[in-house]
Amino acid sequence: MDKNTIIGLVLIFAIFIAWSVWMSPSKEDIEKQKRIQDSLVMVQMRKDSLNQALEKQKEEIKNVLPVSMPANISAQQSDSLIRIARERVGHFAGSVIDETKYYTIENDLVKIKISNLGAQPFKVELKNFKTFDSLPLILFDSLRSDFGLNFFAGRRQINTAVLYFKPEPGKENQYHYKVSGDSTLSFALRLYADSPDSLTPSNSYIEYKYTLKGNEYMLGYNISMVNMEKVFDRTASLFNLNWNIDWFRQEKNQDEERKQSTVYYCYSTDKEVKNLNEAKDDKKIITTSLKWVSFKSKFFISTLIAQNTFPNGAEISTYIDPERAIEPRYNESMTAQIPLEFNFTDKVDYPMQIYFGPNQYKILHAYNMRLERQIPLGWGFFLMWPVNVYAVIPIFNWLSNYGLNYGIIILILTILLKIVLFPITFVSYRSTAKMRVLRPEIEEINKKYPRKEDAIKKQQATMDLYKRAGVNPLSGCLPMLLQFPILIAMFRFFPSSIELRQQPFLWAHDLSSYDSILDLPFKIPFYGDHVSLFTLLMTVATLFYTKINNDMMNTGQQQIPGMKLMMYLMPIMFLGIFNNYSAGLSYYLLLAQLITFGQMFIFRKALNEEKLRARLLANKNKPVKKSNFQKRLEEMARQQQQQAKRK
Repeated sequence: MDKNTIIGLVLIFAIFIAWSVWMSPSKEDIEKQKRIQDSLVMVQMRKDSLNQALEKQKEEIKNVLPVSMPANISAQQSDSLIRIARERVGHFAGSVIDETKYYTIENDLVKIKISNLGAQPFKVELKNFKTFDSLPLILFDSLRSDFGLNFFAGRRQINTAVLYFKPEPGKENQYHYKVSGDSTLSFALRLYADSPDSLTPSNSYIEYKYTLKGNEYMLGYNISMVNMEKVFDRTASLFNLNWNIDWFRQEKNQDEERKQSTVYYCYSTDKEVKNLNEAKDDKKIITTSLKWVSFKSKFFISTLIAQNTFPNGAEISTYIDPERAIEPRYNESMTAQIPLEFNFTDKVDYPMQIYFGPNQYKILHAYNMRLERQIPLGWGFFLMWPVNVYAVIPIFNWLSNYGLNYGIIILILTILLKIVLFPITFVSYRSTAKMRVLRPEIEEINKKYPRKEDAIKKQQATMDLYKRAGVNPLSGCLPMLLQFPILIAMFRFFPSSIELRQQPFLWAHDLSSYDSILDLPFKIPFYGDHVSLFTLLMTVATLFYTKINNDMMNTGQQQIPGMKLMMYLMPIMFLGIFNNYSAGLSYYLLLAQLITFGQMFIFRKALNEEKLRARLLANKNKPVKKSNFQKRLEEMARQQQQQAKRK
């Protein structure tokens, strides 16, 4: 071990120690984290009993108490019901019995129906979108979902989702609010705690305030605790914001929709966006602060965003309920339990926002909260997402402004990409052409060294020929590597582009899904139960391209056994892989192959192979100065030959 190696190891060790010390949390951070952990453990310990008690509370209230007070109820019956309510929910007995009412707030994009039962969205409809079977697109339906607070008051576990709120004063008889353009509306509902000696509302209440702008999907949402310090149990400073949702089927390909549905979340410190497993049921307890939590389907999201942070993290899960999986419209279930902290002051606000809308890059990126990271554009590969973000999406949006059919837009986009890649493609073709015109010399080398024992000599002679002729075999590989990120970027872009959703072209009714021209009465393994025509045409074009490419690019070198079979097997595999994918993706790959056909014939006409061969043979006769690297390679080859002879 020399001196430089020792110095290097010491420096690495010193850097590691310095990094460990620097990244170690301070005493205050450790205490804060311990406090959060202890609170979360406490919440976790109470959660099972809390959920069981709340379910029991719902059933008891449902079985014993009417949804609304009957008009002909006697005073004695009323007192009896109220007494039961007081036993069940303590301070909130006066909010158990009421008439269910609905309040609608809407703008140009979204229509939100809010129930006074739980003050939660009863139904959220996106006005500019439909399901695959032309039904209204509902993102939230309280018949299968819920949104509310769980806390302890009067040594009882309270669930706001089963209690009645009252409109803010002055808006008791107004049930519909509409806003357009840049205008803004707000609407609030309050859950009042009872007065100490009666069921009349006191000055202690929980307020949900919704704020909606005329031209946005983003909904302002603020929870206010007013004079609740005497109502909340002081034994627990944390309470839960519970958000549970059942996604309904929205797309034609339900299997593909489920594969892209999961829970996303964003850390508030480093803004890193992560998600639960998309392929199976998953659950995670997060103990660090979050900026937002989002329920995502293939093309739409429901996102709860903190104005500052959710400092205590969250518990999130995604799963498919086996009992409901057989329902034709059921897709997947997702849950989030977000601990919030109450500091026992006379007024505490929890400002948030809720995004109900499309998972569209242009809209989400404008909020500058990394919401667009929920679109699978290849964020994990540093060469992939820049292609989509800085090239494909801007061009795609620019072409969309002209009102063209999206099939034509994909055609223009493909042509533009091929024009950009034209020089790279030409370099790759010319490199292969150089090796092809030297095929007679390569065949002479093969005849000179026919035995397997002479493989090293044959390889050395071939490389020497290329060196003297001025041919670099690797120059054809580099352009292919440069094109690979673009190919993968397209593979991620088209299936996740909401712009293609329900957009028809030729025989395809929806470019974001498969284009079935024949539905089979049975399912073929690895293929499916339908025939996608764009995928079939793309596969045929790829097979023709493979055949022509093999004939044109034959350089005389022996192929690796099985390589030729693999080249023909890959297009057949694509037939099964892409049959259930986006028709827009298969259409793009078909166009790319057809344009490549044209480029190959243009290159062959433009490149005079006789002149190219003459120039290479002239280079062959010129003296070539060997580089140090080449000398080392030759020395290594010579040593290997000597070792082989000794054996």
